[in-house]
Amino acid sequence: MGTAKTPSFFSRLFLNDRNILALISLNAVIIFFQGFPDTGYEQLFTYLDDLLTVLFLTELFVKARHYGLQEYLRSHWNRFDLTLILLSLPSLLVHIIPELTDYVNVSFLMVLRVLRVFKFFRFIQFFPQVEHIFRSISEALKASFMVLVGFFVLVFIMAIISTFFFQEAAPNMFGNPLKAYYVIFQVFTVEGWNGVTDALVEEAQFSPVAEFFTKAYFIFMLIMGGVFGLSIVNSIFVDAMVSDHDETEQQFEDVEQELKKMHSKMDRLLALLEAKGVLPEELEDIDEEQKD
Repeated sequence: MGTAKTPSFFSRLFLNDRNILALISLNAVIIFFQGFPDTGYEQLFTYLDDLLTVLFLTELFVKARHYGLQEYLRSHWNRFDLTLILLSLPSLLVHIIPELTDYVNVSFLMVLRVLRVFKFFRFIQFFPQVEHIFRSISEALKASFMVLVGFFVLVFIMAIISTFFFQEAAPNMFGNPLKAYYVIFQVFTVEGWNGVTDALVEEAQFSPVAEFFTKAYFIFMLIMGGVFGLSIVNSIFVDAMVSDHDETEQQFEDVEQELKKMHSKMDRLLALLEAKGVLPEELEDIDEEQKD
């Protein structure tokens, strides 16, 4: 990916991933402290934030010049960096040119500057076999996509049914399909499902018979969606990730078997040549060394 030209000391500072990772970590810390109001250091954090934006811009230009723009943009990580840097430019321009706000409304773009904290995800590049991990996740998502769609359709159907059942009894939870969708999804994830049922019964003031059938209804949904539904989704997703690893291992085993077969054929061929006395001297020396 590099060129034959030796980069200068200044360029090497920005070509070193460890230096960039240190800047990314510092940027994340500064954005973290910018979330605290009335610290007395707001202006300092703003200046440091702008300085890091300039350094990231410098990194972009140095790498684009060193590798070439087309080669640089071939990397998904580099395109991701470029997007985040461009999103951070409005806040930098406003501080450099305050009069800009008189002509262009950039206030909504300045909110996007916090997205630069996502540059910290570049730390993932240092993980071993990161490409294999992402490839496995991608294959797992493809394999389980339709199952996930079916799962959310099931939640949608049960949300509509529950809205008609409990809309008047508990409008806070089932007042419309969107509210009901969130509640049913919470039940399907087995996260506080009994609290949903208890709150519904308490708010609706059901009779003992209605309370029994209401709890039975939610237990049925829990078993259908939480036990079976999520289990199927998880099993397909995990199986797709593991199968990619199993296929890789199988390929290695196949290659190993082929190498063993070739080694066996070469041994038989050398033995045949040696028996006929046509074995070259060089091969005889190698064969003697192996026997020794």
